[in-house]
Amino acid sequence: MAQFVDRLLQQAECVSNDYALCEAERNLARNEPACLIHLEALRKRLKIVTALHDITEVVLREKDRPILSGAIAGGCSHLLTSDRRDFGCFFGQRIQSVKVVSPQMLAEEIGLRKIHITKKT
Repeated sequence: MAQFVDRLLQQAECVSNDYALCEAERNLARNEPACLIHLEALRKRLKIVTALHDITEVVLREKDRPILSGAIAGGCSHLLTSDRRDFGCFFGQRIQSVKVVSPQMLAEEIGLRKIHITKKT
């Protein structure tokens, strides 16, 4: 996963918003607390957007709307998410100008054959 993140940071401007970072921090604290230090290092290398874009054409849970609307407002080409439950039905689709992708999908797009993501159950 570190190779994947490094490649992204080298090839593209990576964008997030405070809401998405808080969500990531909460999920890591619950599932992978040892990885929180990596999130802090990554946060320093991201462009943080504060604007949100109004999205009415997509049905999303209220907690997920700021994730997508921040990506649109930030002019992102892709929304990278592991959230299959809420975003999985959008994987591979464009919403306005943002293509919703999983880490594996994006890795394949940027030329990495396989990335290893471990998830505790």
